[in-house]
This record gives sequence, structure tokens and C-alpha cells, in this order.
Amino acid sequence: MKMPGLGVLNWLSARARTWVMGTRDGDANSLVLYDRKLLWMTFALAIVGFVMVTSASMPVGQRLQEDPFFFAKRDAFYLGLAFALSLVTLRIPMDVWQRYSNIMLLISVIMLLIVLVVGSSVNGASRWIALGPLRIQPAELSKLSLFCYLASYLVRKVEEVRNNFWGFCKPMGVMVVLAVLLLAQPDLGTVVVLFVTTLAMLFLAGAKLWQFLAIIGSGIFAVVLLIIAEPYRMRRVTSFLNPWDDPFGSGYQLTQSLMAFGRGEVWGQGLGNSVQKLEYLPEAHTDFIFSIIGEELGYIGVVFALLMVFFVAFRAMSIGRRALEIDQRFSGFLACSIGVWFSFQALVNVGAAAGMLPTKGLTLPLISYGGSSLIIMSTAIVLLLRIDYETRLAKAQAFAR
Repeated sequence: MKMPGLGVLNWLSARARTWVMGTRDGDANSLVLYDRKLLWMTFALAIVGFVMVTSASMPVGQRLQEDPFFFAKRDAFYLGLAFALSLVTLRIPMDVWQRYSNIMLLISVIMLLIVLVVGSSVNGASRWIALGPLRIQPAELSKLSLFCYLASYLVRKVEEVRNNFWGFCKPMGVMVVLAVLLLAQPDLGTVVVLFVTTLAMLFLAGAKLWQFLAIIGSGIFAVVLLIIAEPYRMRRVTSFLNPWDDPFGSGYQLTQSLMAFGRGEVWGQGLGNSVQKLEYLPEAHTDFIFSIIGEELGYIGVVFALLMVFFVAFRAMSIGRRALEIDQRFSGFLACSIGVWFSFQALVNVGAAAGMLPTKGLTLPLISYGGSSLIIMSTAIVLLLRIDYETRLAKAQAFAR
């Protein structure tokens, strides 16, 4: 027996497919739409993020705005905005991103310069440009812009990267320019993400091992100098090694985070029952939301959250590999860079919350509160869906011929 609503659902699905991807029923490509597992996992992460941001931000929202759902409402607004932008982004072919990658990078550099002049300061860092109720963080845009530029560069200069040290150094030089502007904010965490992802892309392009050793050695030396030069960075490094030496000073944030994990045990205290979010743990809804997940949902919740995050990263690498197999090199390199970016940023965030890495101020992708991060991360996921769509379309057309 035919279900009453099935025809309506099929019709809506076909109309959505026609509007978003430009396909019509009966086309060869209507059978190869998109990576549904990636899409549903992204929705699941966004829902988990919204629930946990709502839970973790209620005390601080009540104190700052006398509205416990203040940050939840803002997060819902950014989720809606990200979804609306995603519907538009899905219709943009990948060759458009490749063609305008240089302009994107230039816009990012200009915005990083602007934020140094008129940026609003939070906790001593000038990282945001205020536009009415919205606050834009150019550092987030710089990640996507750099990776698009690098993917485009590797398409044009891959042989030069493999055989010429200067060809290897050019993209590193572009990364260094962005790094200098980011360190002026200061934002060392984003610099580390850019550095690691750039190296990963050059490695995938086939650069020589000795070049990596030289650049990695220089990078480690530069990071050590940056840590020594700024007292607050040195305090972060020493405090994460043994936060209990100064639990009410430099080690306060980390000790509170570790207490949250300890209280969570295996099954957690239950959703909404965190004690550390009652303004014991600073930045509970942003940088340290993973600690609240551990306290409220326990070890089981932590494992599921990590599995979802790294499943998205794995799908990104798989999509990139399939694109490279059919010589869609820009799409392939970009998808792989998104996978490395997504997984490494999650690793740094989780490592900082668990006391395995110094605090870097990086969000947990699609989960932490932060409008710019959420919009840029959702755009990156949409690019993966578009890359997968174009890859499947190319394979279907080749098979039809």
C-alpha cells in the first residue's frame, strides 16, 4: 500500500534537487546526488552543538544579558544564516572558486589589516570586526581563502612544487604573510592550523621530504621564539604541563576543565546538570565546550562526539581522493585540505580541554559557539558536498558514454 505522504516528499526532494544542484528528474546525474552520510552527520553535529551551547551558555547569558537563552538565540540565528548561505553556495561550481581564489585571499588580507585598526577587542585580542549586531572574525575566512588559493596554486604549479625548492617556498611565503597579520591580533592557534594544513597539502602534492624537514624545523623554531617572546604564551605552556601547581592562577582554566571531565565519568551527570558551567569554567560555551560535553554526557558522549567529528574529516579525505583519481585536482586538493583542517582543529581543541596541549583558543568545529566559525565551517562542508556531486556527475557521464 502506498504511503499517503510519500508522493509529496518525493516531489519536495525533486524540487530541492532541481533548485540546489541544477538537476532534473530523468537526467543521468539525478541518480548520483550527494554524500548523504556526510550531510546527515553535519546536521547531527550542528544539532549537538546547538544543544550543548544552549546548556553551557545559560549562566553567562543570565549574568551578561539577564536572558539565559541569549547565546542560544544567537547560535540559532547563525545556524539559520549558515543554512541559507549553504543553499546559495551549493549552486556555485568549483571552477568559480578556483577562478576567484586569488581575490578571496586578497579580501582576507585586507580584512586582517582592517581588524588591526578598527577591530573590537575581547580578552586582549583584536579579532573581530563589528557590523551592527554581527561580529565578523577575519581569521576564520583566512583559513578557507588560503586553502582555496593553495589548491589553485597546486593545480598550476604542482611540478614546480615537486622539483623546485622555490616552488615549495612560494605558498609557504603566502602563509607567512597571513601568519604575521594573525600574530598581530594575536592569534597563534589559527597560525598553527594554517601551517600544518599547508604542509599537509604540499605533502599530498608530492614535495620532497627534505623540504618538509627544513620547513618543519624552521616552524618549530619560530613557534618556540613566539612562545618565549610573550609571557602569556609561556604561562600557557608551563601551566598545561602541571596546572595543579597554580590551580587558582595560570592553571585555573585547565584544572576546572579537568574537574568537568572527572565529574562526567562514564555516563555523565545528565544534560543540563553541569556544575562547571556555572561560571567556574571560563569560555564554557566556546573554547571549552568539549569539557561540558564530558561532564554532562560522560565518556560515552565524548566518544560519540569525537567519532562524528572525525567521520566528517574522513569523508572529506575520501571525497578528495576520488576527485584526484579523475584529475579534478583543484577539488581534490581543496577537499583534502578541509579534511586536515577539520580534524587538526578538533584535535587541538580537544587536546587543550583535556590538558594534552596548551590552550589555543580554537573552536570545536560545528559545535562551539561562534558565528564566523560556524558559517565558514558550514561553507567548507558545502564545498565538500559540491565536490562530491561534481565527481559523481563526471563518473556518471563517463559511464553513460
